[in-house]
Amino acid sequence: MVVTTKRKKIEILFDGPLLKRVRRIAREAGVSGYTLYPTLGGDGGRGRWHDDQVTGGAGTKFLFSSIVDEDLSDQFLETLIPLLDEFGLMITVSNVEVIRAERF
Repeated sequence: MVVTTKRKKIEILFDGPLLKRVRRIAREAGVSGYTLYPTLGGDGGRGRWHDDQVTGGAGTKFLFSSIVDEDLSDQFLETLIPLLDEFGLMITVSNVEVIRAERF
């Protein structure tokens, strides 16, 4: 039988110039593991966008993804609240189950 443990998956879509800031906030909140994905484009409430690779990274967006326990999830999300309106972050939180919980 496979044993799973409940965790929270946090995903943050943000503009490229915020990369160092998001990494610093994650580290200071205690998030020790994450993955960054480059994005190609999208369409949403703020209109259509794409990475034109002409503006020196200003139009680039990244997706930050991390799996953490619930206490750390709450702590991390609290530190991101001030950035929501100012920078238009998109944050999703999902319930997930992981194998080898000690890694998360």
